Amino acid sequence: MSLVLFRGVSAAGAAALRGWSCLGSHVAAAGRGSLHKSPLLQTARDYARPVRRKKQEIPSHLDDLPPTMLKKPYANIPVIDKVDDVVRRLLSLEMASQKEKVKIKKQQLADQVRKSPTDTSSLEVQVAFLTAKIRTLQEHLHMHTKDTVNRRQMLIAIDRRNMLLKYLRNTKYDVFEKTCKVLDIKYEFPPLYCRRATRRWIAKKALCNKVYQEAQKLKAPQRLKQRQEWLERTRAREAEKQASPTEGSPV
Repeated sequence: MSLVLFRGVSAAGAAALRGWSCLGSHVAAAGRGSLHKSPLLQTARDYARPVRRKKQEIPSHLDDLPPTMLKKPYANIPVIDKVDDVVRRLLSLEMASQKEKVKIKKQQLADQVRKSPTDTSSLEVQVAFLTAKIRTLQEHLHMHTKDTVNRRQMLIAIDRRNMLLKYLRNTKYDVFEKTCKVLDIKYEFPPLYCRRATRRWIAKKALCNKVYQEAQKLKAPQRLKQRQEWLERTRAREAEKQASPTEGSPV
């Protein structure tokens, strides 16, 4: 029984192979005449490769930091003057990461606007910190345009800085003006609320205006009556003053 099944399977496999070989020969024959009509064979197309444009480099706001400057944790250590040149180079900004450079830049911007050496939480200091963060993210997004996470963080920082500048402008205009001038910030007024006029909104607005005008017409007689009463009281008061004798006059 097993021998019969094996022979049946082998015969079916051979028939299938012969069928595929026949199909392949027919496809090859058809392909010689017209390749574009065959659903299985396609012509190779040499598409032009996209030209990658090099992005223009923008000047970094960290370029003004000297490479010989020491990192923030080692700046105020007196023993640092006695170390070797190799060690000093390792502790300088030349071998520092961008995160450490941004920290120093934040302190430099804050020192320009802070009121006292211990001022770390005033509005102008917060604006300086946010300015350094925004400029760092702008440089990063210039090279990595699809980084949506950092783009969202940058927009949040911009909104936060605008809110602080608005409050500073309304309360301390001289400090606001000095902060914008020192940090090179161009303050732009927020746009007015603009709503697209839809047909439903136009109809609702027209109905509200009509109801308001009808209400004013109903209140007009009452207001006229109140005004007349007020004028009568005023005239009566003036007449009493004129009729009463003034103080110090002879009887």
